[in-house]
Amino acid sequence: MREISVKCISEAVEKLCIKANKILPSDLAENIGRCKSCERNNLAKDILSDLEANLDAAIELDIPICQDTGMAVVFLEIGQDVHFTDGNLYDAVNEGVHNGYINGFLRCSVVGDPLRRVNTKDNTPAVIHTTIVDGENVKITVAPKGFGSENMSKLKMLTPASGREDIINYVLDCVKVAGGNPCPPIVLGIGIGGDFEQCAYLAKKALCRSVSVKNSDEFYREMEAEILERVNKLDIGPQGFGGDTTALSVAIETAPTHIAGLPVAVNFGCHVTRHATQII
Repeated sequence: MREISVKCISEAVEKLCIKANKILPSDLAENIGRCKSCERNNLAKDILSDLEANLDAAIELDIPICQDTGMAVVFLEIGQDVHFTDGNLYDAVNEGVHNGYINGFLRCSVVGDPLRRVNTKDNTPAVIHTTIVDGENVKITVAPKGFGSENMSKLKMLTPASGREDIINYVLDCVKVAGGNPCPPIVLGIGIGGDFEQCAYLAKKALCRSVSVKNSDEFYREMEAEILERVNKLDIGPQGFGGDTTALSVAIETAPTHIAGLPVAVNFGCHVTRHATQII
């Protein structure tokens, strides 16, 4: 049994909130550059150049890469041989979010009640997902989620008679309806299976996968590639002004489901689909 003070969790979350909001994962930043080199639309190419310049400026000036510093989504993979000490784990996560957003001078966008709309002024509470895994480590991933892209996300309960093409067409329809609203080029996280809430979780989790890592199952890996290709033929383009680069990456996560259903969730990430990870 390994004892870990929740103070360590709080400190890690604070740093990850700031890091994720200021530095885009390198493989996603590189993907923007690769798409720019292949882009045939001159306006789209110029916009992609501007996006690259924005990423460079954020690093140089030590400022967030987007003014919407998001709602803090925190994934915790907790080793079953870990014992937390010195307080409550979820309180520690929220303390880390509080410190990260206040000390990092990040915009606080969370309201404490969905209808009364009073700002909590420190971006808490976080959305926290916990998973118990083998071992004695804790893996923390902080994924700040802006709502320009989040608002475009969809979930549909397809019938079990639906198949691969039906799912692809549904995703394409979601992208068409979204248009330029989610700040393309986008990253698409797709959850297939489970039940109503699990497929949504899978879609959000998919956005935290490195864009350089594809699905380990060849069937879904090919499906990811096909969706990406077909989305990029929609001519929505960077910021909705047309071009070959509507999406940067597509990630599919799946789970077993009921014989009577086929849940599918599409979670949109913008061109700054942010996440940062630390293992304690």
